[in-house]
Amino acid sequence: MVRLLLSLTLLVFSVAADDRLFDKIESLIGHDNYARNSAFIDIIFSPESDYYVNGHIDVVKVVDRLNENGLMNLFFKSPRRLELTFSTNGRPLFFVKLMDETLHDMGYYRYITKESKLENDGFSWSISLVSEYATDPTLLRKELLERGCDIIDIERNSDEKWHYRIDMSQARLKLKPLESGDDITYKWLNSAKWLDISKVKKLTLWSLKGNNWYPYIAFYDSSLRLLKVYKRDLKTWQLVMSLPRDAVYVKITDLYSQKNIKDGLRIEVQGVK
Repeated sequence: MVRLLLSLTLLVFSVAADDRLFDKIESLIGHDNYARNSAFIDIIFSPESDYYVNGHIDVVKVVDRLNENGLMNLFFKSPRRLELTFSTNGRPLFFVKLMDETLHDMGYYRYITKESKLENDGFSWSISLVSEYATDPTLLRKELLERGCDIIDIERNSDEKWHYRIDMSQARLKLKPLESGDDITYKWLNSAKWLDISKVKKLTLWSLKGNNWYPYIAFYDSSLRLLKVYKRDLKTWQLVMSLPRDAVYVKITDLYSQKNIKDGLRIEVQGVK
């Protein structure tokens, strides 16, 4: 009797797991498309266990499989207005910073924020852009993994509206940590310079010839919580800074205009945490 109950329990779990996978497939490609191709879908998604990771559907792998078999076309016949929503349980400021960098690395530069919303179950950020294709989930996952994040679910509300749920529990900015002894010159600074200072204690900064630098320097912890801001309303050529103990990132810019340091900065690194 015990063996029979155990077998029935495993069978029910197996059926439920299968239902979850195929329910997700149907939600991604639409009911009519699913109904027309159900037999083919059974074949290409066999064995179903290949599309689960730790009991959860690997939705990016599912989308890839659908796309490569012609069941989900990510390309449009002409440019369309694409709406993407990203949601997480992580810190909103950190999340938007990460997603902005990720989108830029994917070639998305011209987008507008439609909505940002913080609720009890997390934070969501919606953007709108004109594109000839829907976002490639594999490329998006690759960029996110380089920042310690991953896609845990995808919802397709229409060809032009997609919702990505992101795990950022191990999130980090895509920056190479500075090491003691580094002496680096950064030229043509068209935007604020972000650095990973998690391993070092002290920075010496020089403003390069042609600049008119009025320092504005912000220090952040590993979750991008602001720890300290240093600003100086005086033209500066050299600055020596001891770093806050818990500082992991620093943002270096100008108090008035980024153009004041457009010719670049030289940074020398000392000390090991």
